[in-house]
Amino acid sequence: MYNKLPIFAHRGAYEVENTISAFEVARKLGADGIEIDLQLTLDHELIVFHDTNLSRLAGINKQVTDCLLQELSEVRIGKRFWRKFTNQRIPSFKQAVEWANAHEVPLNVELKETILTNTESIIDILQKLKLPKGSHFSSFHDELLKIVKMQRPDFETAIIVTRKFDWTQLNKMSHIDAVHAHKRYYKQMYFDYCFKAKKGLRFYSINGDESFLSSPDRSVVGWITDYPDKVLKHR
Repeated sequence: MYNKLPIFAHRGAYEVENTISAFEVARKLGADGIEIDLQLTLDHELIVFHDTNLSRLAGINKQVTDCLLQELSEVRIGKRFWRKFTNQRIPSFKQAVEWANAHEVPLNVELKETILTNTESIIDILQKLKLPKGSHFSSFHDELLKIVKMQRPDFETAIIVTRKFDWTQLNKMSHIDAVHAHKRYYKQMYFDYCFKAKKGLRFYSINGDESFLSSPDRSVVGWITDYPDKVLKHR
């Protein structure tokens, strides 16, 4: 059972992050799912992009929330100097969902802070959204996960924890199904909190050489990694 734990590729694998190309590479490497990040545009459309600013990946010092979807769809992204030679673009959430459904690849959809500026955008999409089995929503923002669970109780939700998170309150969070935590939290006390609260645990920043991959705790329900091929070797 343990060696069958789902492996989610963090923003895809080995290509420009959060692009269809990166998702396709991860799928071909054998990843069980893809972790993606959602941001909100000026015209209240959802795009797949991690940062709130375009500078790191596009070399443009502009906030995502100040851009229209059409404008962002034309922006080239990637590492500096290589952007001009590639054709990597920012996908919309709709494009990512279409890809996932076509290949039956589950998504771990992380809801980012820009969505807090207009929660109606996610409500409208949730009401008619179809995702592959095994998909779920995650966020640092508890209020967004409450919206997901209220609109679609059939979708799994996962809180991404920080140092300020109060693990003792887990059993009171009925809208939360799982916890996503950095691998530094791979400790018995956190296993116990999740087990008592009947919540699953997924760990991120997994690089494939962790000793616990071969025999994880019973509370663990999956891994999130930049290196799905390396983690798969343990299967």
